[in-house]
Amino acid sequence: MTRIWQISTVTDAARARIATARLATAHGVTAVERTRLVTALTAQLRQCLTKGGPWRISVEATASPDGGGLFVVEVASARNPVPDVRPPWRVTAAFPEAGGGSEAEHVADDPETLAEALFGADEDAALLLEKLDEQERLVAFHREELHQTNQGVLALHAELDAAGRAQRELFAAEQKAHAEAEQARGRLTFLADASAALTASLNHDAIVRLLPVLLVPRYARTVDVWLFNEDGEEGDGEHRSRPHPAAAVLAARRGRPQYAADHPGGLPGVDDQPPSALEPKRPLLCIPLLTRGAPLGVLTLSPPAERWDADDAVMLIELTRRASIALENAKRFEHNRDIAETLQRALLTDLPTTPGLHLAARYLPATHGLNIGGDWYDAFRQPDGSLITVIGDVTGHGLHAAVMMSQLRTALRAYAVDGGSPGELLTHMHTFLHHLQPDLYATAVIARLHPDDPTLTWAAAGHPPPVLRTPDGQVRTLDAKPGAMLGIPIRQEIGDHTVPLPPGSTLALYTDGLVERRAEGIDPGIQRLTAALAAFRPADLDQDLDGAADRLLQPLLHDSEHDDDVCLLLCHIHSDAARIREAVPSGTRA
Repeated sequence: MTRIWQISTVTDAARARIATARLATAHGVTAVERTRLVTALTAQLRQCLTKGGPWRISVEATASPDGGGLFVVEVASARNPVPDVRPPWRVTAAFPEAGGGSEAEHVADDPETLAEALFGADEDAALLLEKLDEQERLVAFHREELHQTNQGVLALHAELDAAGRAQRELFAAEQKAHAEAEQARGRLTFLADASAALTASLNHDAIVRLLPVLLVPRYARTVDVWLFNEDGEEGDGEHRSRPHPAAAVLAARRGRPQYAADHPGGLPGVDDQPPSALEPKRPLLCIPLLTRGAPLGVLTLSPPAERWDADDAVMLIELTRRASIALENAKRFEHNRDIAETLQRALLTDLPTTPGLHLAARYLPATHGLNIGGDWYDAFRQPDGSLITVIGDVTGHGLHAAVMMSQLRTALRAYAVDGGSPGELLTHMHTFLHHLQPDLYATAVIARLHPDDPTLTWAAAGHPPPVLRTPDGQVRTLDAKPGAMLGIPIRQEIGDHTVPLPPGSTLALYTDGLVERRAEGIDPGIQRLTAALAAFRPADLDQDLDGAADRLLQPLLHDSEHDDDVCLLLCHIHSDAARIREAVPSGTRA
């Protein structure tokens, strides 16, 4: 459907506009689209009338296969020829269904009709404005909804950001706690290892030298150990003339750690002091070496960095306390060792001299512990002129064993005054030890030799067997049935054994420290002893029994470290003993 109008005047334009609006209504163009179309057409017609000249309006409604259609309005110049070659103005509007347009064939010129058409256009405009108002309210609603959504999104972002910060703070706190736990574990491990190293030594000087090795450079830059003597004064050695910080003196007097620096230390249990005049630019931590008695000295440290952590200071104070205990134990051990060595020297017997009978003894204390044990030897004459030689071993080590050994030695000499065989003497000692020290035991071998009697009488009580070398170089172990250990809670009578002892014979008495090794027992050691004794020439034993004793010990001691005492007593009958005794005046014989 196509309609055309010629426009020359305002009235023509009004009629064409009214007809176009009615056609659009008839074809089902919506009010909004119709208002837009008519408004645009009115504006274009006003421009055309302003320019002047005839104009042509054409309206075409075309249907589409899907049931709707397109409403097209075109305005073009009606002049011939057309001076304006611009394309015609066009506006379109879609409509859902094709409709009729017969009522728009003619529009009357009377004012009433034009007024009615004008009111109809105003109704469309009002409807359009109402639609626009609804759209504005809808837009305002959606704008508010969008605003609320944005606020929610912002709040969510804020919550997520707060949660992220909290998570980061928790992670940082966890990392810090983990680092602190690792540091605490490191301090405890160091404290345990350092304590083990300090208490492993009983050497006073070694402990003092070990402290800087342990602390530098991890926990201290420098370490100074100031030690006192027994009177509380400054000790001997390299520290005697060195000046010490005032904080160290205060630590010694007050018995509390002192921190000397130009800033507060904030260390628990530590008093703050002004910086030291000796080291004004470096902080110093002075910790007293306290014991149950008088203080041993002061440990002065300088920090590896600017200052110490509080936990490090607590650990250093605890380590100093343990070092004090180690130093006190070392001093007590050295004191007891000195007493033991003095007692040991007092108990070593001066061997008697007998023409034709040579004696040689060796005693090597253990290299661990107090360096003294219960091993002992003795040799003395009986009233009948015979010579008693004895070697024994009291169980245990230290002063108690040494004192008990001294008592046994004295008791044996007392029993031997009345005579008696080696077995009888051991029986008396067994009874004596059982009543004197019920919880202490001993082993012993007693041998009796007489210069005029070529017979050896001996008895043993739980002791390694004697070894006898005959003049022909043969060596045998005197392993006849021995008695039980001395002091055990049984009643026993220890018997005597005799063997020939011709001139040139050598008897070896020893303790288990000479022959026993942990990895192999005692028998291989006895075999080594017999082999070494057999290797001597007769002249070696006649001329230098002391040198023979030294050479006998050397191959048996594989190294300088041994856990038990070693005691050896050699008794040698000279090969020409009879001639030697005849050469000695009778008044000077034993």
